[in-house]
Parts: sequence; C-alpha cells; structure tokens
Amino acid sequence: MPVSIRESKRALRERVTANRGQLSAQALAAGARELRDLALELPEMATARRVATYVSVGAEPGTGPLIEALYERGVELLLPVLLPDYDLDWGYYRGPSSLASAPKGLLEPTGPTLGAEAIAEADLLLVPALAVDRHGTRLGKGAGCYDRVLARLAGQAPAFVLLHDGEILDIPIPKEPHDVPVDRALTPSGIHHLRP
Repeated sequence: MPVSIRESKRALRERVTANRGQLSAQALAAGARELRDLALELPEMATARRVATYVSVGAEPGTGPLIEALYERGVELLLPVLLPDYDLDWGYYRGPSSLASAPKGLLEPTGPTLGAEAIAEADLLLVPALAVDRHGTRLGKGAGCYDRVLARLAGQAPAFVLLHDGEILDIPIPKEPHDVPVDRALTPSGIHHLRP
C-alpha cells in the first residue's frame, strides 16, 4: 500500500524535529546571530521599511537578534497572531515587553491587530519552516498558516524561509495543492536560491 503524502510529511516532520532537538543552546544562539548578520546584508533588507517575521520558539532558527536589530533601525515589524482557524492576523512589534505567551507555545504581539490582509503591506517576509527542498516546497508544521500568507502575498514581496544548515533537502518534499513554494532560503551558512 503506498504511503500517503500526509504520512510522508508527518515522518519527515518527526525526523527534522528530532534533529533540531539535538542542537545545543550554544549552537542555536550562534545560528541566530549568523542569521541576523546575513539577513541584515540582504539588498532587500536594506530598503525594507516593513518586514513581516515571526518570534522563534524552541529549536527553530532564532529570530530574536534579527528582530532586535531591525527594531533598533526603525523598521516596522509585523508579527503573526494565530487565529482559531490557523490563519494569521498581524500586529506590530513594539519591543520585548510587547510580546505575550499565546496558544501553541507561541509569543505574539500585544495590542491591536491589523487583519490578515496587513501582510500585503510588507516589503519582505521571513517564513518559518522545518525544511525546504531544492524546488522551494516548504515543510511546515502542517496547519497551512504560511501557505495562506504566501498565497495572499502572491509574490508582491520577497519571501525567505529561515532554516538551520542541513534543512535544505535534495529529495523532494511531497507537495499538496495548497502548498505555496518559496524561492529563497536563509541558513547560517548563506543565502540559497531555490527553483520553484
């Protein structure tokens, strides 16, 4: 009996999550600093006035140093607020004290939200994922949150997926009709151009 796409993705998620669980706190912190330094050098970042990103949790590639650096530069930062239907609303980052614990172990901005369509105002989008293949197919956590965001953005702004080294896969990730590819990934070792 053939393995379904969902079962294949579930197994791949488990493998990547287990690998991330092996990363030390020092490796995570060093990776976050390297991602910050690389992201700040992106030509697209130099001209961005509004960046949509996310607050990393657990063993995700760290976004904290980058968020702080962009905030200090005066860049408007849009952070996601998870809705009950797994779509994303957006709110502004106003410093570390503007974050609160939310369902699913997330940190979200406090204050008024801007609506799901606020993503259309972003000049650049930084997207989480567990892995991506060479064709730009993302492996997320399975709820489709960022597929909706990427579809809503419809290529209006560059989107980079943030990953640890080793999470760009040479094997294809099983793709479903709702999966929206990305064209670039950022890892501590550099910028990777993908072919959606």
